[in-house]
Amino acid sequence: MTTDAPVESQKPEKKRARLRRRQDFVRASKTGARFSARLFTLQMAGQGGPEETVSPAEARFGFTVTKKVAGAVGRNRIRRRLKEALRISGDLGARPGRDYVFVARRGALDAPFVEIVSEMAKGFARLDERSAAKARPKQKDRPAAS
Repeated sequence: MTTDAPVESQKPEKKRARLRRRQDFVRASKTGARFSARLFTLQMAGQGGPEETVSPAEARFGFTVTKKVAGAVGRNRIRRRLKEALRISGDLGARPGRDYVFVARRGALDAPFVEIVSEMAKGFARLDERSAAKARPKQKDRPAAS
């Protein structure tokens, strides 16, 4: 089996923080911003309350691949490809204190590895723009009454 993924990395990296609880995935789906691409949908939400054990400086990642996308072997391969793209690229601009969920699509199974990485970078950048736009205070269109 051949792959277009890089073979070797310089040093062993620490594992990325993962989303493990269903409520974190649901929160990202219901309340978060989303970016849709051909290979996946990226959902982002702020991390939960003070009961979180992970420091707020660390972004967390979750991966979802449904049965509609492929059989068990295909789902596992898609998940491994997405995780490896994230590991190799060094989070691509994921912001601390946020949860990210990748909902895979069928195209991620056969897409070139470089395309997966570029779509991830584009998704993180777009979600960062949206969250920055929401954080800015809105200016009123009309002058203040005197």
